[in-house]
Parts: sequence; structure tokens; C-alpha cells
Amino acid sequence: MACRKCKCIFSGKVCPICKSSDLTPDWVGVVLIGDPQNSYIAKTLGITEKGKYALKIA
Repeated sequence: MACRKCKCIFSGKVCPICKSSDLTPDWVGVVLIGDPQNSYIAKTLGITEKGKYALKIA
């Protein structure tokens, strides 16, 4: 599942990053963020926590 708010990909019923329960199984592309403070991609996507994120939520 992917969170519609922060795009975090995880298994469960509540997002571990933003605590939202607005989830979807329809997402495309994956980006792994290991060091969000020094990542240009994380800054561009607005990601502040390390983890696995969807590039596009359908």
C-alpha cells in the first residue's frame, strides 16, 4: 500500500511516516531514500524521512 499524503510505501493499515489511513494499492515507480537531508531527489519530492516512496499515486 502507498499513503496518498506522503507517498510512503509500506504494509499495514496506518502510514508510519504521517500516520494517515488514506491508502491506495494503485501507485507507480519506487524511490528509496537513505539520507533525506543530503538527497537532491528527497528535497525535490519534499521527503524528510528515509524510506521507500512511490513516484506517482493513481
